[in-house]
Amino acid sequence: MSGAGGITTARQDIAAGDIPVDTSRLPAREAAESELSKPMYHENDPNVVQRALNQFWDGRAGVGAAAGGPAPGGPAGLAVLVVIVVGLAAALWWRLGTPQRPSRSADALFDSTGPRSAAQHRAAAEAHAAALRWTEAVQERMRAIVRSLEERALLDPRPGRTADEAAAEAGRTLPEHTARLRAAARSFDDVTYGGRTADQSAYLSLRTLDLELDEAKPLLPGTSRGATG
Repeated sequence: MSGAGGITTARQDIAAGDIPVDTSRLPAREAAESELSKPMYHENDPNVVQRALNQFWDGRAGVGAAAGGPAPGGPAGLAVLVVIVVGLAAALWWRLGTPQRPSRSADALFDSTGPRSAAQHRAAAEAHAAALRWTEAVQERMRAIVRSLEERALLDPRPGRTADEAAAEAGRTLPEHTARLRAAARSFDDVTYGGRTADQSAYLSLRTLDLELDEAKPLLPGTSRGATG
């Protein structure tokens, strides 16, 4: 009786659907992945650089283990390792960005506000002088001198040129003014990069030089100094 009753009860349980139903593998895996993707499980995960280094050294260890020891080939194996490291560094460089390089020399004569004519630089210099801003007046007058020489084709226009470079190059075609051109360049550098303050006499010296250079005749190739007039 008990046996028959037990069988009857089991059949009733099955009919009633009381036995647990197995979950298929795919939904179970998806549920586990969804749970593990929550941020609370990844608070202590390594960052991008750490993960890249870990992958590199894991790969290096795997290659060494597969070969039964260190990388074979001696210097050749070391060269391969260096190439791998360089490649990894390049990838990180690309991933993290490259530093911005300056587009011009730090001590370039002209600023980045755009090209202006010699007349515009002269006008700016005179405006600064009228306001007793002698430092700015000296800077603009030196720029007017160099721009005027470029406009007369005595200097090739070249971005990033410094005042010293301009003075040295101009002195080749205007040798009678070499010393004063170099002095003007030093005056420009002193007030622009040396922290010094210009005065009225410094500005008037550059102004006079600018006016004289505007009338000066260049020394052409094959012409002696005595023939310049």
